[in-house]
Amino acid sequence: MGLTQDNLGGDPTGQLYAWINSAFYFAYIIFQYPGTILGKYFPQNYWLGIAATGWGVCCTLQATSFNFAGLFVARFGVGVFESMFSPNMSLYFTFFYTRKEIGKRLGIWFACASIAGAFGGLIAFGVQHIVSSVQLWKLLFIIEGIPAICFGIASIWILPDRPETTKYLTEEERVLAITRMSRGGKKEEEGTLNKAHVKAAFKDWKIYVYGFVYFGVNTAAAALGAFLPTVIAQLGFTAAQAQLLTVPPYAVGAVLLIITNFVSDHYQSRGIPMVFASLWGAIGYLLLIVSTSVGVRYFATFLITSSTYTVIGLAIAWFPYNMGSESKRAAGIPIFQSIGQCGSICGSNIFPTADAPRYFKGFGLSCGFSFATCLVAAGMTAYFRYENARRDRLHGEVDRNAPVDTSDADLSPGFRYTV
Repeated sequence: MGLTQDNLGGDPTGQLYAWINSAFYFAYIIFQYPGTILGKYFPQNYWLGIAATGWGVCCTLQATSFNFAGLFVARFGVGVFESMFSPNMSLYFTFFYTRKEIGKRLGIWFACASIAGAFGGLIAFGVQHIVSSVQLWKLLFIIEGIPAICFGIASIWILPDRPETTKYLTEEERVLAITRMSRGGKKEEEGTLNKAHVKAAFKDWKIYVYGFVYFGVNTAAAALGAFLPTVIAQLGFTAAQAQLLTVPPYAVGAVLLIITNFVSDHYQSRGIPMVFASLWGAIGYLLLIVSTSVGVRYFATFLITSSTYTVIGLAIAWFPYNMGSESKRAAGIPIFQSIGQCGSICGSNIFPTADAPRYFKGFGLSCGFSFATCLVAAGMTAYFRYENARRDRLHGEVDRNAPVDTSDADLSPGFRYTV
């Protein structure tokens, strides 16, 4: 839409655009850990509302940039506020929903990311047809940034804080909510942090395996967000048509994500759905590599988009609840997500303009990561089933809905993993 010509001197190699795209992830990785740990000390409605408002401000400020440096700084700011928001949302949902309910809730929430991709394409298509003295790419940032500011400010008053402090609940409802928070675990006091559990998070090999899974799937997610319109344009469509044609893959991705998470909650299985979702994504990349048919390659974008968002949706519902305590989640979520966002930097740089139109390097790496995620998810499922069975033999079977002493987080004898 003219950004590279106005701000990046035409960017013939595509490398400057890749750096701009990566700026978000640099900030996200650097500030994610303090952004999640500090969030535990503040009212959640204020923390999340301020994060969303700041995100909107920085998004809008991108429209004021006139060179690479200005755009990079504004984009970096978007990443700072995103690091305060997304990881804390995964933690925030655990305050209100049990492990049997959280999959579909987080699935619906994360499906909004896929739906946003669809609306982003529609908005971009519409903006390209506006006759204006203001550059169209600037209008796009303004149109996408200002609503985030408005909703962010509103959410400070609309969102409830934790169940024990929010004013939305009666005392009877509050007691019930706190009881639900302790199912399969033990609720922590508001504004406290168990430092032993924070240290345990850094030593837990499982969190680094989660990080590897997240690395692979975020490679694909970042590539989708930045390059899907370009890939579709290479199939022979105009830039405006390509923006419009990104809508159906994102819409289908949102629907499949929600369906998969509902099924996952019903059967209390996260790993097996992740295996199948990763597999169909890998097949999608293979089709992009081997096929020259426009129809087949466009169909492949449906497989890839639905796979990417489904795997991320399952991951954010699966991984946090296997950490055993609020403090370990507060430390563990940013650890595995920081590793994962390194994959986003990778995904932002594996589709250089020189590789068009086949992009063998980008598609090949993403295909390999999808197959690897499939294998790792299967391995983790087998491990969790084995560990649950071992604890049942040693300590007896437990009621998953009863409070459990999790003073040793997920290593406590009464804790059972979600598989």
